[in-house]
Amino acid sequence: MKRSLKLSAGIVATLGLGLAVAAAMGQPFGMEHGPMAGMDHAAAAGGPGSMAGPTAMLTKQDAGSAADMNLVHDLLLNNTKIKRSVTKLPDGIRTVTESDDPQVAQALKAHVASMSQRLQDGREFNIFSNTLPVLFDNRDKIVSKVETTEKGTVVTRTSTDAKVVAALQGHAAEVTELVQDGMVAMRRGMMTRMAMGPRGPAAGVGPGFGPGNRPPAMSDHTH
Repeated sequence: MKRSLKLSAGIVATLGLGLAVAAAMGQPFGMEHGPMAGMDHAAAAGGPGSMAGPTAMLTKQDAGSAADMNLVHDLLLNNTKIKRSVTKLPDGIRTVTESDDPQVAQALKAHVASMSQRLQDGREFNIFSNTLPVLFDNRDKIVSKVETTEKGTVVTRTSTDAKVVAALQGHAAEVTELVQDGMVAMRRGMMTRMAMGPRGPAAGVGPGFGPGNRPPAMSDHTH
């Protein structure tokens, strides 16, 4: 049985910071030692945010950032248990993301619900995605329908704005790559952000910059 929710959904892209972060990714997100600890100390000294672990690499932080990051971490570690299909619509995207594993399926539902609420509230959750800022800035132009199934979610998102449609489809590709490659894709994305400066992969490019125009360090994927 499917339960329809009229929600604006955005699924997030994730992290990996050079060789130091690649090593840190082997640790649970809540640990406060290792290479990530330096970022936390910097944040405590007046940097952007003060949460432990990889939350320090978010472009923005709030009280729910750590919980959402832990959820993303769990999904990436279980990426091989996730099945995903994507249909491009003339005005947006339709995605089906499910798992035969009950715990992973529940995590998928929780993640989509949380990201949907964030998009509605305008509380950006982003590490390296160049499409998420466009979606959050134009959230009032997105019509979304989220259906929960026994094994996950079905998300349909549309817009009458061509720029937003391109961002919806580009973000779906980003999430698919994360589903396909897990932590490897996460590290690849963050390394691209570092290579392009503090503004991330969107620096110096227009809002239409998408998966087809990425630098060689980043590959294609979907949500």
